Amino acid sequence: MKNLFITLLMVTLVMMTGTTNAQIKIDLKKKIQREANKRANQKADKAVKKTFDAAEEGVSSAVSSEEKTGTAEGETAEGTENEQTSGEDAPKSKTKVKATKTQKELSEEPQDEPKPELTWSKYDFVPGTEIIFEDNQEGEQNGEFPSKWDLKNGVIENATFDGSNVIYFRETGNAPNGIVPLITENNADYLPEEFTIEFDAYFEANKFSQSYSVFFYDAKNQKNNKMKRTRISINEAEYGENQKMYPGAARSNIDKKAKWRHIAISFNKRALKIYMDDTRLINIPNITENPTGITISAYNHREGQYFIKNIRIAKGAVPLYDKVLTDGKFITTGIKFDVNKATIKAESMGTINYVVKMMNDNPTLNFTVEGHTDSDGDDARNQTLSEARAKAISDKLQELGIASSRLKTKGWGESKPMAGNDTPEGKAQNRRVEFVKF
Repeated sequence: MKNLFITLLMVTLVMMTGTTNAQIKIDLKKKIQREANKRANQKADKAVKKTFDAAEEGVSSAVSSEEKTGTAEGETAEGTENEQTSGEDAPKSKTKVKATKTQKELSEEPQDEPKPELTWSKYDFVPGTEIIFEDNQEGEQNGEFPSKWDLKNGVIENATFDGSNVIYFRETGNAPNGIVPLITENNADYLPEEFTIEFDAYFEANKFSQSYSVFFYDAKNQKNNKMKRTRISINEAEYGENQKMYPGAARSNIDKKAKWRHIAISFNKRALKIYMDDTRLINIPNITENPTGITISAYNHREGQYFIKNIRIAKGAVPLYDKVLTDGKFITTGIKFDVNKATIKAESMGTINYVVKMMNDNPTLNFTVEGHTDSDGDDARNQTLSEARAKAISDKLQELGIASSRLKTKGWGESKPMAGNDTPEGKAQNRRVEFVKF
């Protein structure tokens, strides 16, 4: 093809030159050959250049994309290069190292330990319904010995701490010193086959081995029944050889933060369960010894602040659903509120979760939630308060998935007492919630 093109070009040029150039000796063939080669080379150069340009553009895009990805990963893990290093003396390789850090490498780096949260969503402690002993330190005189207790040994007084009346263990020495509840005929077995114990215990920050103990006999009036003691540290519960640490805690007997712990103990004929805040830590199915009474002590050989409050001992009852079947309702004192408010306390979630499960298991079961108060305060105020508390419970049940059509609310104030309002136990029994079937 190339030779044919050159031949035609030569013929054309010869015709154009005519006879006027007949005497000039021009090597047209060689000249045309050179020109043709020159143009062919130019076209080839352009094609090669274009190919290289395209290749370089592709490589540049790929590198740019990798650098952006690498930079994003570097920023996620340790910040941008500008944040980490500035100035001309900064090592050039630093950006490259951060940019090439892979997701696998990032996932293998140590992460901050997750902090425990109090959710109470699976809390299953349900307190007994018949209150045997109640002490919320109401009306106690600061500096005096707690009026609802007797002393085995030590120095124990009423105090005010963080806006609340508390029992202050100033000194108890070796266990089982401490306090025992003032109960009629306390030299006999006053604990039923099924009972629950609740109290709040305070722990200081950075205080090593601060603990409280519960003995299941009255150390002043009864013989030791050989039951092992329950020992409560800031992040651990222990009964004999059984011990369990609170989930997420770094150490069992010391913590960076001061805190109140809600302690709940359930005994059912032979089974013992111990709860700390929202978690069941101890679950022993068979204890052969018989609990006969209660002694509470604090281990405080070192100076420190040892406080407890809101102590309650209650008798266990027939399962709540059985009460619905026989009586058409069930009564609970396990749903608690802040004083003079309709704010549900966290430890009430055991009973509320029980009601949710009961209603989910029995889709035709509907309840009127009825609130009751003791006689303290104004009648009208108590009526309004009981209505607000009943509504708060209904709202919580709906929040947990119970349809509003299955719930009604009513408040009775102080108009329907179950017991006298002249004792802490009677008042506590009157501050109740009833779930009435409709």
